[in-house]
Amino acid sequence: MSQQDQQDQQDQQRQQASPGAPQQTAGSLRGLSAELTARVPQLLEATRTVGTGLELHSTLERICATAAELAHARYAAIGVVERPGENLCAFITHGVPEEIARAIGRPPDGHTGLLGALIQEGAPIQLEDLAADPRFAGFPAAHPKMRAFLGVPLRVQGKIFGNLYVMEKEDGDAFGDDELHMLRVLATEAGIAIGHARTYEAARQRERWIDGSVAITTALLSGGDADEALTVVAEQARRLAEAAAGIVLLPATEGGLEIVAVAGDRPSASLGVIIPPQSPVVAALLRGEEVFLDDSLTDPRMITRLADRFGPHMLLPLRSGGRVLGALSIPRTRGGRPFTQAERTLATHFAAQAALALKLSEAQRDRERLAVYEDRDRIARDLHDLVIQRLFATGIMLEDAQRRSPVPGVQAGVGRAVDELDVTIQEIRTAIFALQQEPAEAPSGLRTRVLREINMAAVPLGFMPSHRFLGPVDSLVGELAGKNLIAALREALSNTFRHAKASRVDVGVDATAVLPDGRDAVRLTVTDDGVGIPDGGRRSGLRNLSRRAESLGGASWFGPGAGEDGGGTTVTWQVPL
Repeated sequence: MSQQDQQDQQDQQRQQASPGAPQQTAGSLRGLSAELTARVPQLLEATRTVGTGLELHSTLERICATAAELAHARYAAIGVVERPGENLCAFITHGVPEEIARAIGRPPDGHTGLLGALIQEGAPIQLEDLAADPRFAGFPAAHPKMRAFLGVPLRVQGKIFGNLYVMEKEDGDAFGDDELHMLRVLATEAGIAIGHARTYEAARQRERWIDGSVAITTALLSGGDADEALTVVAEQARRLAEAAAGIVLLPATEGGLEIVAVAGDRPSASLGVIIPPQSPVVAALLRGEEVFLDDSLTDPRMITRLADRFGPHMLLPLRSGGRVLGALSIPRTRGGRPFTQAERTLATHFAAQAALALKLSEAQRDRERLAVYEDRDRIARDLHDLVIQRLFATGIMLEDAQRRSPVPGVQAGVGRAVDELDVTIQEIRTAIFALQQEPAEAPSGLRTRVLREINMAAVPLGFMPSHRFLGPVDSLVGELAGKNLIAALREALSNTFRHAKASRVDVGVDATAVLPDGRDAVRLTVTDDGVGIPDGGRRSGLRNLSRRAESLGGASWFGPGAGEDGGGTTVTWQVPL
């Protein structure tokens, strides 16, 4: 065994034997040259600096800067893997200008070339000209030309978890044994510092994801709209994973998964898009399997163009009670760092919490539907058992009065009244039949869906809101805008019958509206004569309306209502066609 290999073995044994830095440093300095001994104070100060702070990224930056300073090198770099055998999860450089780093592009993977040899062979590499070494795999485009190379493996808790290296000595010479000794000592201290930083970072990560789960639970228990809770899920997933977007998908009626909530830079570009069932990713998610992608653009399982602008990607099923209720998509930008195993685990637990949002949304819809069905059945029974019977009895009395009256004009007038009663009875019977139908049996045009919402709101309001349509609503308004308009109408009517205490509600849908920038639009207005919006009151519903409109490039606001002196509220919601 060479003296160099023996030194490596001793360093590793000392690191495993004791967590204390001073003893390791002293042990690593035995037998140093006089020149290196004179630099011991600088080395000790460097090791003290490396161990300062607990944030992982800043710790790696300090290690790089310290290595370059100790070795009098122009460039330094450190690469760290999360687990042995995996790609580098962090790669930090020193001395390479930012514009050149951007031009180089993706960092090395840590498997090939000299950097891979440092990890796989576990021994230092000291070269006068790295291009002459057969393990050298070449430089990527735009990489600065370098000759002298000195690298050591990086050990964390006794296992090799990366590499630390310097290149190009400032005086142009090769790196000597003194620089190698100092880099070894620094790598030992760096391993301890990285271990501490990782422990701290893992604790912070768990705390953030727990806080995110609490935010979802709070949104659910606040009694807000279920769609708003799904938006909270998307926003929290994006923030916690430091991702480019957070996306919630639900099963579509025609198969596949539909994007129903988006938190990102361009939410309107993907909201309402359906990922087809033939997608391998969709098939896996609907089977309850997690999908992790290193690069969305190049992975053959991604068949839609929505993934072209994303890189690393987590797609997680939202499961509850053994049933897949939907999916959560968390992508990072192209070239972004891969998701670590810890992040994948935390995101999976978060998805289980997010599934509660879908479960609540489903249960809330079922409760609302059941309440509506019960009210419809009660109204149908009352109409049949009370109203029709009374009208029928009134008609018989009028017919008897018609026969008794000797005046022809009275007889004719009473006859017309009886005919009107017959028509009214037929209309009521038609209404009873409609009340007993499932909503899905009715036509699905936008006008019909608006009338259905108005009829449903009439039950808790105690009266029927008036309505008006302008323009060919069914033909001009697309499916995505129409779906969101119905959701906005439902939200506005819900706010009205829960809070407004109104005696009058007017609903308007104008398909001939024009936005300030000249684009054609559809505008929804819901006006009441109630108590208005109190100062300091909850406005989550209004915020939800605004967010839904803005995601489609529109807007929502409120103003005076139809009551005396502008009393009440008018909610306006509009989006481009």
